[in-house]
Amino acid sequence: MSFRLSSVRLIFALLAGVFLASSCSVRRFIPTDEYLLKSSSVTVVVPDSVKNTGAVKPELEELLRPEPNATFLGMRIGLNAHYKSQRENPGFLNKYLNRKFGEEPVYLSDVDSSRTMDLIQNRLENNGFFNTKVSSSTTTKKKVATVNYKVELGQPYLLEKYELDTGSGKIYEGIVQSLEETPITKGTRFSLDLLKVERERIDAFLKDKGYYNFNADFLIFEADTNQYDNRRFNLFLRLKNEVPQKSLLPYKLNKIYVNPDYSLNNKATKEDAYVINGINFIQDPEFFKPTRMTPYILFKEGQPYNPKISRLTSSRLSSIGAYKFVNIRYEPAFDEVSNQDTLGLNANIFLSPLKKRSVRAELKAVTKSNGFAGPALAVVYSNRNLFRGGETLNLSGDFGYEVQLGSGDAKGLSSTQIGFEAGLVIPRLLLPFNVKDTLLYSVPKTNIKFGFDLFNRSDLYNLNALKTSFGYSWRKSQSIYHELNPVSINYVNTSNITPEFQEILDQNLFLQSSFEQQLITGPTYSFIYNQLTEGRKRNPILLVTNLELAGNILDLVSKDSNGDGKETLFGIAYAQYLKADFNFVYNYRLSSKQTLVGRIFGGYGLPYGNSETLPFSRQFFSGGPSSVRAFRTRSLGPGSYNPTEIDQGSFFDRSGDIRLEANIEFRFPIYSFLKGALFVDAGNVWLSNENEALPGGKFSKDFIKELGIGYGAGLRVDIQNFVIRFDLASPYSKPYLPLGKRTGFDLSEILFNFGIGYPF
Repeated sequence: MSFRLSSVRLIFALLAGVFLASSCSVRRFIPTDEYLLKSSSVTVVVPDSVKNTGAVKPELEELLRPEPNATFLGMRIGLNAHYKSQRENPGFLNKYLNRKFGEEPVYLSDVDSSRTMDLIQNRLENNGFFNTKVSSSTTTKKKVATVNYKVELGQPYLLEKYELDTGSGKIYEGIVQSLEETPITKGTRFSLDLLKVERERIDAFLKDKGYYNFNADFLIFEADTNQYDNRRFNLFLRLKNEVPQKSLLPYKLNKIYVNPDYSLNNKATKEDAYVINGINFIQDPEFFKPTRMTPYILFKEGQPYNPKISRLTSSRLSSIGAYKFVNIRYEPAFDEVSNQDTLGLNANIFLSPLKKRSVRAELKAVTKSNGFAGPALAVVYSNRNLFRGGETLNLSGDFGYEVQLGSGDAKGLSSTQIGFEAGLVIPRLLLPFNVKDTLLYSVPKTNIKFGFDLFNRSDLYNLNALKTSFGYSWRKSQSIYHELNPVSINYVNTSNITPEFQEILDQNLFLQSSFEQQLITGPTYSFIYNQLTEGRKRNPILLVTNLELAGNILDLVSKDSNGDGKETLFGIAYAQYLKADFNFVYNYRLSSKQTLVGRIFGGYGLPYGNSETLPFSRQFFSGGPSSVRAFRTRSLGPGSYNPTEIDQGSFFDRSGDIRLEANIEFRFPIYSFLKGALFVDAGNVWLSNENEALPGGKFSKDFIKELGIGYGAGLRVDIQNFVIRFDLASPYSKPYLPLGKRTGFDLSEILFNFGIGYPF
C-alpha cells in the first residue's frame, strides 16, 4: 500500500522532532565517580607464519561483557529514558518510555577486565593457541570510556596423527567406517569445538547404522604433545570404560504400532490392533483408512533403526494436513539377552488430529495507490480428512467493494468483486501408474481447483472469469518444492462495455487485445529453492521460477476461425503464449544482526499464433511496496511511455511482456523489535513489439536508460517474525521523462509504503 506525500517538509519536521527530543546528552546524569562504557574491542596480532585465523577475532568479541548501552545514530535512547525516569518527578510519559525502552546504564566499573582476559586466554587455548599474551587498556574522555584487549597470537598446535584405540565388537567397525569421512586431517589446528563436532558426527553416523542407545559422551579424545618439540600433537580416540552393553549393539525394528486418532475418541488399545502390510493399527472407530496411511510410513519390520527414516516418516505424516502433532516413540521390544548381536525396538506412532472442520473469516480495509479504497471480506471453510484418507476440502469466498476517492474525472468510479473457489487436496498422486515417492521429504499431493470471479467496474465494464486446474505438488527436501499443473484452464469474458470504455479500447489496441474474450489453457510449472528455512546456512538464497505454456494443445485440435484470422474452440478464441520468470534473493550476513539482501527478478512473455499480447491477467507490472518502492503500484512503464490522457493513466494499470527488477537492501537493528533498512530499487516493464498507443514501450538495447530507480529508508516492527513494514522512497530516475531530465535527487517527491512482511 503506497501514499505519495505532497510535501517532504512534514516528514522532516517529524524526524527533526524525534532527533531533538532524543539528542539530550546523557552525560549530565552520569555520577561523578563513574564513566559510561562506550565500547569494548579486541585487537589481534597475528604472526605472518600463522594462517586461517579469520574466525578468531569474531569468536573473542563474543566474550566481551558487559555490552555497552545501545545507540541509534549516536543517540542512547534507552539510557536517556532510564535516566529521565529516575528524576524526582519523572512524569507519566518518561515512566512509560522507560518501561518500553529503558536500559540500565553500563559503567566502566561493571567491567571485570581480569576475568575477561582469563576467558580470552581459555578460548584461545581451546583453539590451540597456548601461552598467548593478552593485555587490556582503558581510555577515558568526557565521562565515557573505551576498553581494548590486545591479543598476541603465538604458534598453534597442529595435528600430526589421528588414531583410534581399537577393541573388540561390532561398534569398532562402525567407528572405523565413520573415520573415513572425518574432517580432522594432518595439519589441522587443535580445536576443542572441532573435537566436539567430531564426536557428534561419529554419534550420528553410528545412529544411522542402528546404534539407538549410543551417545556421543561415550567417546573420549586424548591429545599427546610429548612426542614432538615443534608444537605438534597426536590425537587418540577411544571408548570410555564400562559403556553399557546395550549401547554397543545395533537395533532392529520389531513391531510397528500406529494410533491414527490419538484422542479421547479412540477406544482401542494395543490388544485391539489389526495388521495391514506389517503395521499394527490401533483405532476404534476407524479414523484413517490403513491402506491410505501405510504408504506414508517408511518403517518395516526387521529394518535397522535409522533416525533419518524416523524424521522422514514424521515429516511425511505431518504434511498430510490432517494432524496437529506427530510423535514417534521407541521402546525395547524384549528383555535383552547377553549373547545377542542385535537388539529389538518397537516403534509407536501417535497422531493427534486437527479439528475436522474449521471456518476462518477475514475483514479487511483496502487502500490502493490508484485512489481506490473500500472494505473486503474473505471466508474460508475447511473439511479435513474428508474421505478418511487425509483429503482436505477448502471452500473460499470473497467479496470486495472499492470506490475511487480524490478529485478529477475519475472520482466516483467504483468496483465490486465477488469470487468463489473450491479446492480438494489429496495427499497422494492420482496417476495411471505407480511412482516411488518414499524418498520425498513430504507426501506428494494432488490438487484439484475450480472457481469463478465476477468483477464490475461501474460505468466501464464487467469482467467474468472461470478457472479450474488439476495438478501435483511435492517437496523433495526441506528446501526444494515443485508444483506441476498439467491442466490449467481459465476463461475470461468482458461484458457490458460502456461507450466511454469502448472509446478507450479503440484508441489503445494493446489494451483492447488484453480485454478480449479469451480461453487460457495449458500446463504450468513452479520450482522453489528456499534455504531460508535452513538455520545453518550463513548466506541463504531463495530462487523461485515459474513457467507457463498456453494454447499449444488446442492449436492441434482446433481448425475453426472466427473471421479475423484467429483460431477458436467452440467459437471462443484462445490465447497462445510462453511465459517464464525467476526471482532470486541472496542474503549476505555482515554480522549476526546486520544483513545485506539482494534481489533480481526477470520475466519474459512471448505471445504468438492467436495472441498479439499476453492476456491482461498474465502481464507483468512494476512498482509498489515489494517492487520499485519509489513508484506507485503498477505505475511504471512500459519503457519510457508517458501517459498524457487521464483516461489512459488514472485508473488503468501499466503493464508489459518483459519485466526486469533489481533491489539491494541493508537491514540492521535499531532497538529491540524495531529494525531499520536502507535500500535502492530499480526496474521497469517493456513490450515485446512496438505499439503505437504506447510510444516508447518496446524493449531495446537502451533499456538500462529506461529503468525506474529509487532509494529510501524504512522501519520494520518485527515481533516474533510478524513484520509490519514502513518505507519512505524517492525516485532518482524517472523513465517517462525526456533524456537528460530523468535523473537527479529530488526530495520533494516522496512515496510512503506500508506492507506486511519483508519486501523480498
